[in-house]
Amino acid sequence: MAKVFVTRKLPGGALDRIRQAGYGLEVWEGFCSPDRDTMLAKVAGVSGLITLLEDRIDAEVMDAAGPSLKVIAQYAVGVDNIDLQAARARGIRVTNTPGVLTDATADLAFALLAATARRVVEGHDYVRNGEWRCWHPELLLGPELHGATVLVVGFGRIGQAFAKRARGFDMTVLYTSRRERPEAKALGARRISLEEGLARADFVSLHVPLTPETHHLIDEAAFRRMKPGALLINTARGKVVKTQALVEALKAGHLGGAGLDVTDPEPLPPDHRLLHFPNVIVTPHVGSAGRATRVRMAEMVVDDLLAVLSGNEPENPVI
Repeated sequence: MAKVFVTRKLPGGALDRIRQAGYGLEVWEGFCSPDRDTMLAKVAGVSGLITLLEDRIDAEVMDAAGPSLKVIAQYAVGVDNIDLQAARARGIRVTNTPGVLTDATADLAFALLAATARRVVEGHDYVRNGEWRCWHPELLLGPELHGATVLVVGFGRIGQAFAKRARGFDMTVLYTSRRERPEAKALGARRISLEEGLARADFVSLHVPLTPETHHLIDEAAFRRMKPGALLINTARGKVVKTQALVEALKAGHLGGAGLDVTDPEPLPPDHRLLHFPNVIVTPHVGSAGRATRVRMAEMVVDDLLAVLSGNEPENPVI
């Protein structure tokens, strides 16, 4: 009997369909990813893998699975944790979950923007710590969202959905992309170079995949170009931002704050310097964590896994 290994329990009932289709199924019950030795042991002889973004799926894992491995179905959009070259060389299909998490991730990006700008967490802590004794005209002042200029770095599905939300607050939307995007006109967004956009934007929101070109895209030079007091929002990948440069920009007071759903390293250690800044909000990579979205993602990975194992073409192929 062909076997499938899933590296974490998934919401909803989609995994039941794997057993119903006649395949053996093992689901890792731990909250976090299996350690390396466990992963190598668990994948032995499997025909399919359902993986998460924390799982490092490289040639060693593929070889531990052996020639039976036909498909790696990634429960995420990004696949930077999977060695695609190694998979291609071994004839292994890789799929992902595009589209379904667009709105949930854009919602969180905008929530981080609003919360950082209006200092929501700082205000919450101020009350919780017993500091709220009276009202004052200069208490917890922050930048206005209405009428501000936002730079959307990367104008794919999530970047466009974020721009739509920004337009609802009458923001001026600038975006970076390798080419003009026809969708931008309806959103009132204007394409601009990264350098010029950083200099003009009150808020910068990152929506690019992690590639060699985007690794440390936001570095010391990028922070120097940003307006004093500007805010950075990152719901893309942690390594798009050079963490040391971010710390220094915050420490110098040049950056007004940051809202981060992704970090480098990830997870962020509880004693990390980023967590010492009151104007930084960090969430634990929960951009897609709408309940309905996560259930639909499970359905998608199971659909594609079963399609490949049945000899059919998956709906969401990466390779």
